[in-house]
Amino acid sequence: MKQNEILSNIRLNGDKIEFTSDDMMDEMGDNHISTSVDTPMRADAFDKSDEEKMSLIQDHFKAIMEVMGLDLTDDSLKGTPKRVAKMYIQEIFSGLNPANKPSIALFENKYKYNEMLVEKNISFYSNCEHHFVPIIGKAHIAYISNGNVIGLSKLNRLVQYYAKRPQVQERLTMQIGKELQAALGTEDVAIVIDAKHLCVASRGVEDDTSSTITAFYGGAFKEDKRKEEFLRYLELKTEF
Repeated sequence: MKQNEILSNIRLNGDKIEFTSDDMMDEMGDNHISTSVDTPMRADAFDKSDEEKMSLIQDHFKAIMEVMGLDLTDDSLKGTPKRVAKMYIQEIFSGLNPANKPSIALFENKYKYNEMLVEKNISFYSNCEHHFVPIIGKAHIAYISNGNVIGLSKLNRLVQYYAKRPQVQERLTMQIGKELQAALGTEDVAIVIDAKHLCVASRGVEDDTSSTITAFYGGAFKEDKRKEEFLRYLELKTEF
C-alpha cells in the first residue's frame, strides 16, 4: 500500500488514530504495528463481571464454531465454548484486569549491593493482538538499586501480568520497563525480550525459524559500558 493510500485511510478522533479501511487494518496487523504504549481499553471495560464476560464469550465462540460447521453435539466439542471463555478471562487474558496486577513490595538494600542485578530467561506466553495466536518467549531484566530492591519472583510475576493480554512485543517491553522504573524509583532498568510469534510461524509467511528481539534501556543502561555488561550476562550458560 502506498503512503498516500495509507494517509487517506487514517483519521484522528481526539487523541486516537482510527482507520477507515479494512485493508489498512489488515496491513497494520501484518506489519506488527502498535498504536499505543498503553493497552487499548474502553472506558466500560470492567462494567461487566468476569462471570458475565465468560457467559457472553461462551455464546459468541459457540456461534463461531457453528459457522465453521463443527458439530457441537460431539462429546469432544460441546464443552469447548465454555473452556475457551474461562481460558480467556481467567488465564491467558487475565492481565487485562488491574485487579490481577501483582503487588510489589520493596525492601531496603541493607547489604549495599550497588551493581546491576539480572534476572534472565523469564519464560512467558502472550498472544498477538492482531491475530490472537501465541507469542512465546523469554524476558531478561536488569536494574541497579538506588536504595531499594524487589523480590526476584515479583519480576517474573510482573512479566506474566503484562504478557497475559493481547499484545505487541514492543508494547510489552515498554510496559514492563516503565512499570519497574516506577516501582523501584529509578531510571536504571533494562529489558530484553526474545520471542517467537506464531502469527509469523503458523500463518502468512509461515516462517518457523525466526524470532523477534526488543529492548528497553533506561538511565545508566543507556551508557555503552553498562549496556554491554548486561548483554554479556545474557550469554552466560546458567543451566543446572
